[in-house]
Amino acid sequence: MTTAAAHRNPVGAHVPVAGRGLVGTGLAYAEKVGAEAVQVFVANPRGWATPAGNPAQDEAFRAACAERGVPAYVHAPYLINFGSGLAATREQSVGSLRHSLLRGHAIGALGVVVHTGSALCADGRTGALAQLRADVLPLLDELDGLGPDAPWLLLEPTAGQGSSLCSRMGDLAEYVEALEHHPRVGVCLDTCHAFAAGHDLAEPGGVAAMLDELVAAAGPGRLRLIHANDSKDVAGARKDRHENIGAGHIGAEPFRELMAHPATAGVPLIIETPDGRHDPDRVEGVRHAADIARLKDLRAPLPQAAG
Repeated sequence: MTTAAAHRNPVGAHVPVAGRGLVGTGLAYAEKVGAEAVQVFVANPRGWATPAGNPAQDEAFRAACAERGVPAYVHAPYLINFGSGLAATREQSVGSLRHSLLRGHAIGALGVVVHTGSALCADGRTGALAQLRADVLPLLDELDGLGPDAPWLLLEPTAGQGSSLCSRMGDLAEYVEALEHHPRVGVCLDTCHAFAAGHDLAEPGGVAAMLDELVAAAGPGRLRLIHANDSKDVAGARKDRHENIGAGHIGAEPFRELMAHPATAGVPLIIETPDGRHDPDRVEGVRHAADIARLKDLRAPLPQAAG
């Protein structure tokens, strides 16, 4: 694992933590694949359980990331949806996101990623945004109470399936407004999701147009993390199927443009691509290592110091 601080865009991966935990499994995997940044789950991503952390492991992970200059992030469970028509789902969503934010703070995470959800309530999009405001603003108040090292809440637009509440970059404007432009609300851009939602990143100028729209809608400085994934499907397909970098319909070169755009300066990239565990040779992580190496080759160099 190389130190992230020396790079304009640290490149890393979502890492497994089952077995030996955050350091023994997670950072060991990061070392194996050459990750300069990491993302983890702190709960079952497909359930509502909110397991307590291990304070000793949390501190060891926080210290190891700080020592190596590796930024860490948490991905909240997928079930969270503040636009649900079910009161129980909203209540569980609040508890689940609160857990991810508190655990993220405990392990020194810079941000907690949450999918922006779907408008499934009776009043449609307007009602869903009102529910979002009612449910999440109190959590943001709690976040303020954690102090200056509290993680950011990072909104991840979806691929546009069903009644998606936020998929196109322009949708972020109402979403951020519903959260009163809170200073610790940011954005996690998933390139596969954006492509699936209709932003054609493969066409000339497509990446710049998408990023410009993101900044105009969410505000400058709110893009804090990028999920760098190619797509198995064509632009506008509204299918969330990730592919390895350069092996899908986005291709590799748009990631070079992505990492040269002013809006991405200092923003880490996390891959969530197929990892190779199901390949014939069963070498877990080999494809992640290749994706990370390719993105490192594509990223813009830091400006040379004068003199």
